[in-house]
Amino acid sequence: MSELGEIFRQSVAQTSDAPLGLEISRAEGSWLIATDGRRYLDFIAGIGVSALGHGHPEVIAAIEAQARRHLHVMVYGEYVIESQVRFARRLTELLPAELTRVYFTNSGAEAIEGALKTARKFTGRAGFVAFDGAYHGDTMGALALAGNPAFRAPFGALPGPVLHLRFGDEAALARIDSTIAAVVIEPIQAEGGVRIAEARFMRALRERCDRIGALLIYDEVLTGFGRTGKLFALEHFGVVPDIVVMAKALGGGLPLGAFCGRDDLIGTLSHDPPLGHITTFGGHPLSCAAGLAALNVIVRERLYERAAVIGAELLHRIVAMRSSKIAAVRGIGLLVGIEFRDPESARRFVAVTIARGVIINWTLNAEKVVRLAPPLTIAADEIDFAIDAMQAALDEIEN
Repeated sequence: MSELGEIFRQSVAQTSDAPLGLEISRAEGSWLIATDGRRYLDFIAGIGVSALGHGHPEVIAAIEAQARRHLHVMVYGEYVIESQVRFARRLTELLPAELTRVYFTNSGAEAIEGALKTARKFTGRAGFVAFDGAYHGDTMGALALAGNPAFRAPFGALPGPVLHLRFGDEAALARIDSTIAAVVIEPIQAEGGVRIAEARFMRALRERCDRIGALLIYDEVLTGFGRTGKLFALEHFGVVPDIVVMAKALGGGLPLGAFCGRDDLIGTLSHDPPLGHITTFGGHPLSCAAGLAALNVIVRERLYERAAVIGAELLHRIVAMRSSKIAAVRGIGLLVGIEFRDPESARRFVAVTIARGVIINWTLNAEKVVRLAPPLTIAADEIDFAIDAMQAALDEIEN
């Protein structure tokens, strides 16, 4: 292990017993370059953050220009900062017309927390509904929504009450009652194994929320900004939520989250008391400049449409990779889940594929599922490289 690797082990808080530990020197396009010179294809786009790949020139130019103007100047929401204002306006132009107000945060988990606070304050109710397989972040409130009890259990009593229902089960929606402030759902569960909701279920959920007066919150932290073949995944279902939560690709590679909703909803945080929700670094001008630049590229080049076409081809080629170890393949746009018959096969497949130069990962709430989410700009020859590596990995683990 290198000196840097030793310091990493000694001084950086670890998130697992066996971190991957790749020493990254630089990143270009779809590729990560390690300090030993080896190149790795980033087939998860930094867990959905790097929608344009790494180092897109327009994003870099926007960061440089904003850095020359100013960095942090005041707690978010008090000064008129151009990159924040222009980014908020662009987002509201692209979201459904009902979603008129943007509250910027640092991350997806923080945006979830803000959305939960908004729901409680607006409705005067305490309860929440989430779903099995759900993942909404790791802060205490977000963790309470998690669909995997193994992740909740070590942390004792979590904020609530939270009622967990079966994802996609229309009959279960009858359990949503007048104690519920909001229902929080990923329209497509990424960490849950790339499970895609049916449009009928999403419409029934909207109707139930309307009937009993609960808010409907969509978590589009990973599915937003072209990932699923639409600019936002909500477009697949013909349903407009009360609040949309965004992060990951939102910041163009820099830390940024947001929750967006109607004026009357988001406005509840500005009074009784004032500063009812506040963040020092949320909506950082550098992150907003990068995010706006990235969004403009995605929209101008219609990369969501490209994701639909390229994603369909990728899904077809993965389905064609027959293996006794694979139980199912699911996908929408450039978000694909490969479900193995057992967790060990999934782990071995990931390890061997990475060893062959392609970064992939399994999912937190579905340990048999491997998720693929390459940059929206992924090239045809890069997909060929990934398919070859994954096929070789399948051949190896068959033995």
